[in-house]
Amino acid sequence: MKSWPFKVIGNLNDKPMIVVNYKDEEKHFAAEEISSMVLAKMAEIAEVYLGSTVKDVVITVPAYFNDSQRQSTQDAGVIAGLNVMRIINEPSAAAIAYGLDMKPFNHGCKHVFIFDLGGGTLDVSILTFEKGAINVKAIAGDTHLGGQDFDNTMVNHFVNEFSRKYKIDISGDPRALRRLKSACEKAKRILSSNITTTIQIESLNQGIDFYSSISRAKFEELNKNHFDKCMEIVEKCIIDSGMDKSSIHDVVLVGGSTRIVKVQQMVSDFFGGKLLCKSINVDEAVAYGAAVHASILSGECSEKDLQLSEVIPLSLGLETHGGIMNTIIPRNTKIPAKMEHVFTTHLHNQMNILIHVYEGERKITRENNLLGKFVLEIPPAPAGVPQIKISFQIDDDGILDVCSTEKSLGVNKKVKIISDKGRLSKEDIERKIKEAEKYKDEDKRYMKKVEARVVLETYAYNMRNAINDKDISLMLSSKEKEKINNALDLVFTWLDVNVIAEQEQFEYYTSILSSVFDAVIVKKINDERHGVQEGIMVGNAVKNKKNHWKQTLLKYSFIIVHAAATTNITGLASQLIVDFVKKD
Repeated sequence: MKSWPFKVIGNLNDKPMIVVNYKDEEKHFAAEEISSMVLAKMAEIAEVYLGSTVKDVVITVPAYFNDSQRQSTQDAGVIAGLNVMRIINEPSAAAIAYGLDMKPFNHGCKHVFIFDLGGGTLDVSILTFEKGAINVKAIAGDTHLGGQDFDNTMVNHFVNEFSRKYKIDISGDPRALRRLKSACEKAKRILSSNITTTIQIESLNQGIDFYSSISRAKFEELNKNHFDKCMEIVEKCIIDSGMDKSSIHDVVLVGGSTRIVKVQQMVSDFFGGKLLCKSINVDEAVAYGAAVHASILSGECSEKDLQLSEVIPLSLGLETHGGIMNTIIPRNTKIPAKMEHVFTTHLHNQMNILIHVYEGERKITRENNLLGKFVLEIPPAPAGVPQIKISFQIDDDGILDVCSTEKSLGVNKKVKIISDKGRLSKEDIERKIKEAEKYKDEDKRYMKKVEARVVLETYAYNMRNAINDKDISLMLSSKEKEKINNALDLVFTWLDVNVIAEQEQFEYYTSILSSVFDAVIVKKINDERHGVQEGIMVGNAVKNKKNHWKQTLLKYSFIIVHAAATTNITGLASQLIVDFVKKD
């Protein structure tokens, strides 16, 4: 969190909130809101490409996301105005992409290891491909290990180097750290193909230009702990699957950070020097697999025989006497799943029971993640008499639903977990949906302003280039060029002063330019037309007049096209030409 380029605070319920300055006002956003903005933007991009509305989506998450994180992801989709059809693990989505790439795979059983190392998380999975079905055998991962961690070790290295060289500590300078991190990320990518590279940042701090170099060997030394952690997770997944690593047929790399040479080398060595599968795009595989899965769920895909079966990443259970974890559903259980557990009371005449639901692998509950708690009221009875059944049900998205029933005394009550710590309430979600719509409308208005400014700037620059063009310049008199230049100077001066303005203002100045330009060009066209009409009287007059007029139109249409290129601006001169062509 210390390396994040933004500030995080806790609200009244100790929920993390991201601090943002918006329109000179400090605003606090929950992680779900930020995610919803990203999702809404992605849907908008998809809509532009597809030319239709996007509402139904499949969202991928790191395989090791816990129940709360999956719930929050679903909330983010709702706030964005989307219908979340399914939440699937990223390695599973990559497996779908791999499965389509390696088709056919309906002969025999194939064991595939997916190694997904992205910017912030590591996910590994073992899957079996058999007769069109993809079954997840085991998953492991770390939601706090990825490319950003490699970047941060480099940043710390160069912060220390800067301190040694110049006796200045830049660790408290957010701007310097952002620039240094950007340079380190670039250096990391270069080191995937080169054995050494340089860091060059002008005026990093107090006007000091920072220059340094780093080798691939040094990069690997700095990140040794991270690389070792990656392999520990790989080994854990193999152990959990109950398989021997020699039975893995293919090892598939996914995620931008798998381009790191050391990562490829260590993964290959772990599997006995096996040639790694790089046939699928490491950056796009997850998105591609998710899109295919969405089309299967919507019934629009020809790959309907391609079935995906997921597992849960962490064990789920209850806290029993003494703070001990009683596992109800073990990790790597196939989902959807439903399991039950019956227990009784330890005290006489107990009237209520506080039930705590946890996820994790530790035997002591305080070391695991508390998902929620609820109170079950029961009639007084001797200890050991009540028979309380707890039912755990996990849906296809990997989200947990817990119910409790007391049967022995004829009481049949069902209670669901009230809420997850830090999760948005139903009222919060509804309020944030309305806020998201408000921001969406503001974004649309802002985009229209930006588009109007771009049109004005483009038209002005095109017009200036047009009248400065050697061929076009010969067609215009000095007075005509002066008239256009005066209008251009007016517009450029106004643009310099008004970086931000209303859409109507940009359109107003565009109309000024268009009218000045039209006045000059229309006059030129009309002058030429009158000259032709007065100068040609007999013989081939009609034919010659028409040919001359065509040449005139071609000449001035060249100027119009040159000036209005990419702006879709049409004026009187353009209309004059269009009318003539229609008549002709």
